[in-house]
Amino acid sequence: MNRGQVYTVSAVNQYIKMMFQREEALAVVFVKGEISNCKYHSSGHIYFTLKDASSAISCVMFAGDRRRLSFRLENGQEVLIGGTISVYERDGRYQLYAKTIQHAGEGILAEKYEQLKKKLEQKGYFSEEHKKQIPKYVKRVGIVTAKTGAAIQDIINISTRRNPYVQLILYPAKVQGEGACDTIAAGIRMLDAMDLDVIIVGRGGGSIEDLWAFNEEEVARAIFYCRTPVISAVGHETDTTIADYVADLRAPTPSAAAELAVYDYWKTQEQVDVRRSQLQGYLRRKMEVSRLRIEKYETKLKYLHPEHKLQEDRQRLADTEEKLHMLLHRKVEQYRHRFAVYMEQMKGLSPLQKLNQGYAYIEDVDKKAVRSIEQVRCGDHLSAYVTDGSIQMIVESVKEERHG
Repeated sequence: MNRGQVYTVSAVNQYIKMMFQREEALAVVFVKGEISNCKYHSSGHIYFTLKDASSAISCVMFAGDRRRLSFRLENGQEVLIGGTISVYERDGRYQLYAKTIQHAGEGILAEKYEQLKKKLEQKGYFSEEHKKQIPKYVKRVGIVTAKTGAAIQDIINISTRRNPYVQLILYPAKVQGEGACDTIAAGIRMLDAMDLDVIIVGRGGGSIEDLWAFNEEEVARAIFYCRTPVISAVGHETDTTIADYVADLRAPTPSAAAELAVYDYWKTQEQVDVRRSQLQGYLRRKMEVSRLRIEKYETKLKYLHPEHKLQEDRQRLADTEEKLHMLLHRKVEQYRHRFAVYMEQMKGLSPLQKLNQGYAYIEDVDKKAVRSIEQVRCGDHLSAYVTDGSIQMIVESVKEERHG
């Protein structure tokens, strides 16, 4: 700006803002102080003042940055703010534009968290080879949490809703503040000795200080050496503690832990009923197929049975016998007819037939038939046979006659 030149208010504020922007030290700053005059605007922005014993600075956190805020700002809180200092041109005042806000002690705790995490990771506490399988069908569930509060109520409600027969054993532990890690570790060790199916260790949401007991090495050690499978359920889905890394399974919330640990009895029963129905149907079909197969074999066996074979042979023999009788009868009839014809023919050739017609049969004393006069001499004795007897004759004369 030039000396003696007249400027508008807007120009002055703009110039001052430009000076702030050029100052690299103000681009990224961390400021610690106490919150006062905190107001949540309907737009989603948060307006407040950050102060210490002798000074104060106006602050704003826009809605887009507010999504990363893990707790609700309230007057009197000691916080550490990371952001940028710039000028609001309209009012001509500088203010702190907050990008991140955490409790004042979180920086130290975060460093301790990272150190312990690295240490335990090197010892193999987080290794998958040490993770135990969560049983699919549990009967007894141990719970290490506060005896009052939403966490235990959520676990009880969801567990009993999913399986009314599940047994829940609570170890009422202190989950925040002094001595909390000792009672949590003691609860894990005690429940581990009770031969349970699974143990749920957790609590509801809160700040890093509230959840710090679950970031202690003693709790991590108790989980690591626990023979019973452990499900961690600390805080909300965005909260991740050392206990989550060591546990055999991490649940985003206590409610989710109950769902992961306790099987749905009613759904399982429904599946069992469906499977039973399917199996019964399968057995019925199998039995029907077997019955038809047995009937087929019985029919085949009957067909192949010797009795059936004998019956067929008997029938075949009877048919053959009948055919043979018919054939024999025809043959007999044929032969009878032929014999009758022969008889008729023989009648014409029979000497008796000739005798019946007035002829006689003559033979000499030697029983030889006399067919010619040349066979006889006068005085020969001859026999003449007629139909009713014989005539003895003596030849007196022989006379030759020529016929034709």
